[in-house]
Amino acid sequence: MNKMKLYPKWAKPILVLSIGLIPAILLSGCSAASQASPILADSPGIFNHFFIYPFSYLIQFFGNAFQGNYGLSIVLMTLIIRLAILPLMMNQTKKQMAMKAKMAVLQPELTELKERYKNDVRADAVKQQQAEMMQLYQKHQFNPLNMGCLPMLLQWPVTLAFYYAIRRTPEIAAHDFLWFNLGTTDMILPLIAAAVYYVQFRVSQSAAVQNQQGPGNQLSWMGWLSPVMMGLFSFQVPAALPLYWVVGGIFIIVQTVILNKMYAKPDLAGNNLSASVED
Repeated sequence: MNKMKLYPKWAKPILVLSIGLIPAILLSGCSAASQASPILADSPGIFNHFFIYPFSYLIQFFGNAFQGNYGLSIVLMTLIIRLAILPLMMNQTKKQMAMKAKMAVLQPELTELKERYKNDVRADAVKQQQAEMMQLYQKHQFNPLNMGCLPMLLQWPVTLAFYYAIRRTPEIAAHDFLWFNLGTTDMILPLIAAAVYYVQFRVSQSAAVQNQQGPGNQLSWMGWLSPVMMGLFSFQVPAALPLYWVVGGIFIIVQTVILNKMYAKPDLAGNNLSASVED
């Protein structure tokens, strides 16, 4: 019989947030020299040759096709990348909704189990409670360790390559888009990026397997950490990068809402399992 270790109910959100923030942390820690070095067809390195340069080439190709509008090129490339990743996200959302449906059935039994042992702090009682909880998980074929983070891991090389392609394509810096120059920092776009990331976080919680209700829940600080970090990064980099983050974030928000509705299943009480968690 397979055994599953219990994990705190806040472990999954922290892991998901960590996976989302690690690329940003890595990006912020890269040397200025590598970021400023133009990417060329003969640039050494497998990642440069097979990932970064192709993206740089496509950015320039679409930029020329749009008569020098590199902002539109970045927007189009961001949408193309997100559409390419979409099948992975659809599979992830489907699994999350299946887990949420199982949790809706499992929750009353878990609540009854916790109530039964809440006043018994003996070591034997704790072990017995864990054993009975594992039996409930196996009975309902529910695996709490199924984080569904593989799509996030798989998209790292793509998103990192596109980031460096933007940073290392010097042609981008010579063009304007909307009210800002793509090669210099902007004071408004980082605020938009931070707002988009906050909305993205809130919308993503609608797919959480376990509700974390109440104003003091463990997710509250996470809802602010990600957008604040993204805003700080955006104030320190050329505006072409926050533009990429804003477009990608808006796409993810729309994608999450649509996929949650596509894969939502009613629970036993007839409620929609894709309903967002309370503030």
